[in-house]
Amino acid sequence: MTIAKLDSYDIGILRALQTNGRASINDLAEQVNLSPSPVARRLRILEEDRIITGYAALIDEAALGYEFSVFVSVKLARQVDDALASFEAAVRSFPEVVDCWLMTGNRDYLLRIATRSPADFERFLTGSFTKVSGVASIESSVPLRRVKAGLSRTLDL
Repeated sequence: MTIAKLDSYDIGILRALQTNGRASINDLAEQVNLSPSPVARRLRILEEDRIITGYAALIDEAALGYEFSVFVSVKLARQVDDALASFEAAVRSFPEVVDCWLMTGNRDYLLRIATRSPADFERFLTGSFTKVSGVASIESSVPLRRVKAGLSRTLDL
């Protein structure tokens, strides 16, 4: 299914799920003014076509004690396939790394690290992260506050 094939019912289902990912088929049907059977069929198609890629609980990191986030820009010594793969494998092994993006520009990766405190971040940085081979430089930035958050682009069709 391409974006051109989404109609107002599909978009309504997606909007409703962005608001409440636990909505039942009956709830979705009521919100988009369709009966439950076509909503279930449309939902299955949206999943099969990977427009809906999964369902998850949103966790408040701060409520679990992970109140300190840091954005870390990384430049690798070499930007070849094996260096990228090695770095990415290392990053996947660190639970502190909650987001990692391969970037264009003067840095190769942008990561968001979540720890309990600046001291925990320092321990992670000096005890684990700086030991990843192939890293040429690291630059950290501490966010002051989140201005906007979202899981995906809202639908404005």
